[in-house]
Amino acid sequence: MTNASPYPAGPSPHPTGTPPHSTGLPWYPAATPPHPTGSSPLRTGGLPYHRLDRGTGRHRWWRAWVGTLLLATAYVVLVLVLAGVTYGLGTALGAPELPDGGVDLGPLGNTATELVSLAIALPLVLLATLWPARRPAGTVSSVTGRLRARWLGWCLLAGLPPLLLLTVTAFLLPDGSGESDTWVGWRSFLAALAVLAVLVPLQAAAEEYVFRGWLTQAVGAFVRSPWFAVLPQAVLFAAAHGWGTRWGFLGLLVNGLVAGLLTIRTGGLEAAIALHALNNLLAFGASAAVVDGLSSDETAADAPWALALAAVVVDLLYAALVLWLARRHKPQRLSPPEPPPTPYPEYPEYPGLARTA
Repeated sequence: MTNASPYPAGPSPHPTGTPPHSTGLPWYPAATPPHPTGSSPLRTGGLPYHRLDRGTGRHRWWRAWVGTLLLATAYVVLVLVLAGVTYGLGTALGAPELPDGGVDLGPLGNTATELVSLAIALPLVLLATLWPARRPAGTVSSVTGRLRARWLGWCLLAGLPPLLLLTVTAFLLPDGSGESDTWVGWRSFLAALAVLAVLVPLQAAAEEYVFRGWLTQAVGAFVRSPWFAVLPQAVLFAAAHGWGTRWGFLGLLVNGLVAGLLTIRTGGLEAAIALHALNNLLAFGASAAVVDGLSSDETAADAPWALALAAVVVDLLYAALVLWLARRHKPQRLSPPEPPPTPYPEYPEYPGLARTA
């Protein structure tokens, strides 16, 4: 004869069966299953701009290297294609040949070709962000996944006063280049402005997407410090303009650092694009106002010490204005936090479990 059990009979207080992602013991469920994005479910806060490559859960050490190599290779190929098309067009129009083997399309035509050759890098950066980086192309624009038009407008307003001051200063400084200062005439000037107004913003944006965008995020995928993320791109940005004077190189280096830090501080490329576009529009516009002004091959790398120092002061003044506006308008600095996992409707008693079909 067996003794009766001292425990009351009845249904088990625990659910029957083993819910997904459990330990096999129905009263002791396992930890929360993997997040749908593949990243850690413990991270609920957003990421700064330079760390956005870490926010998808698809980061691999080779993606940034392969993306940079493909970006550089595709850019060289497209530049060669553009050179071939330009040469064919110039030959068909009977344009004279330049000593370097190209064709002379005139000051405005040559300037437009140069601007287009830089602007073609913009779509390449967006494609490299899609693959091999495997994240939305908009994440290279800002932490919100898009270019914020309203904040870009505020940055343009902030950049006008200091950059107009720099343009006036450049005219007042002694010029030893011996270039002409003869007025080009309204017809030629307005035609040049129309072309520059279309191409210069694209060229400036393309450079920002390459240096402050792609390169900053590629380095930021491996380092947390914003300083370490912006320093390599600033050096490469200055070197890309060629070696002119040590003061010109220093001015470009400071410009790259300021633009890079503003990008991280404000969560997007808007401040850097506004500074670059306004600076180039005013510089090219001033050159277009005089005869053969657009024919000059000088860049910011060739700036004398006085002009380079004035440019540094203007960059710092612009940064102060943008940071003041950022305190007032509060642009989003971090990416949106990851949403919590969705609970299973079949197992309401396990709210931490999510369906992963």
